[in-house]
Amino acid sequence: MKENIVAKPFLKWAGGKTQLITDIEKVLPYDLIKEDFVYIEPFVGSGAVLFWLINNYPNMKKAVINDINDDLINTYKVIKYRTEDLVSVLRALQEEYHAIDEDVELKKEYYYSKRELYNSRKENDIGRAALFIFLNKTCFNGLYRVNRKNEFNVPIGSYKKPLILDEVNLLAVNQALKKVDVLAGDFEQTLDYAEDNTLFYFDPPYKPLSETSSFNSYAKIEFDDDEQIRLRDFCEKLDVLNHRWILSNSDVKGKNPQDDFFDELYSEFHIQRVEAKRSINANAEKRGKLTELLITNQENVKEYARTI
Repeated sequence: MKENIVAKPFLKWAGGKTQLITDIEKVLPYDLIKEDFVYIEPFVGSGAVLFWLINNYPNMKKAVINDINDDLINTYKVIKYRTEDLVSVLRALQEEYHAIDEDVELKKEYYYSKRELYNSRKENDIGRAALFIFLNKTCFNGLYRVNRKNEFNVPIGSYKKPLILDEVNLLAVNQALKKVDVLAGDFEQTLDYAEDNTLFYFDPPYKPLSETSSFNSYAKIEFDDDEQIRLRDFCEKLDVLNHRWILSNSDVKGKNPQDDFFDELYSEFHIQRVEAKRSINANAEKRGKLTELLITNQENVKEYARTI
């Protein structure tokens, strides 16, 4: 009997939520998800929570994902509709990159030529998606960062033979995305897709913990404090409409006890601090545990055993 392959994130992603899944599970509204429900993720990123829910909660009848990053959303769409074509291009990129082997300078030349091609935006959708995945697997720590011209500017990583093509997982992701609507644009548009039994999960660009720790240049438009406030306003609107939501963000108060930005912003809701791990700092000594915020608009309940 063929083993079912479960979909997992197809990207390395700074700030991916795999490590927070256990904490997120504890604040799931089980009265909602034990029935058929719609799941909406307005800042999808690598989709760790999306794929986990699809794999574990069959009552999800539909999901809606969105992101402001057009190149990321193009990649999701290509995996959903043109997987085999994408696999072919990625196979060629992987073979070429691995063939360079130990020649560091040649590897750099290859990487930066592909980065330049990606930034030219001249490739078709399939080529653009393949380059997006290639750069993600070969750049420094899977970091996605662009400048104000929307040019990807992350340097090459130190991986010798990275797995650029994970065909088995791409096929699993293709199957998972069959029940997912894929949108590109502002997070507020996702409200149009909400139904009576809907759960939102927000994983916006995090508020930087310091001036030097910002990996916030995820799109050419910065997600600054005004955007964080606009997101809070949107969450308040969802609350009035009786939609359930969960939101994660950085714990700026953990870094600076005087910084009450989020505690004041979400004072009407339920805030808890959970342990996370910092892993993208170039200085290994500055990596390690820290706290992040999980905020919900429901009474936080103690951990339930999953009953569905």
